Amino acid sequence: MEKEKTVTNIKEITANPAPLGLMGFGMTTILLNIHNAGFFELNAMILGMGIFYGGLAQVIAGIMEFKKNNTFGTTAFTSYGFFWLSLVALNVIPLMGYGEVANSLSMAAYLFMWGLFTLFMFIGTLRINTALQVVFGTLTILFFLLAIANFTGSSLTLTIAGYEGILCGFTAIYAAMAQVLNELYGKTLLPIGERKVQDRLLNLSA
Repeated sequence: MEKEKTVTNIKEITANPAPLGLMGFGMTTILLNIHNAGFFELNAMILGMGIFYGGLAQVIAGIMEFKKNNTFGTTAFTSYGFFWLSLVALNVIPLMGYGEVANSLSMAAYLFMWGLFTLFMFIGTLRINTALQVVFGTLTILFFLLAIANFTGSSLTLTIAGYEGILCGFTAIYAAMAQVLNELYGKTLLPIGERKVQDRLLNLSA
């Protein structure tokens, strides 16, 4: 006599880490690009945000996305968290006497590679929602503008990149708060243009 098979369904009940990662990215991006736009010098405020909120908070969000079996979220938040930590290191390491200051050509290469990575991630957002398409689309433009500014030494391009980066940061904040408020109220207060695709992508409640 065959034994009856028992099927156990495990429901994921952990919180959505995407708003944490998006807020860490968005707020830090705005503050850095206010500097790039020429309003104040690079200082400890930006470095502190880069280490703790832009850096560590995003890495934590990426680890949480790993727990939710989300390859896109894990790759995005962990990568951009370490981007912020590496950017801070590029500024701090020379001051500690452990390396030469990165010249404009090396910074252009650094920013170009991040732009290339972000371009591929943008393609991924075409399967998620409109809000993230805007975030990653504006971020791709930002990285390439910053790469061009460093390569050419154009202060005008850097200023334009600063304003574009401020816009990018605010789109990330919108995407984060839309998820938080929509979940809390159980309805769409802030639309994000949800795509009907659930193949292990970001769990974004409209």
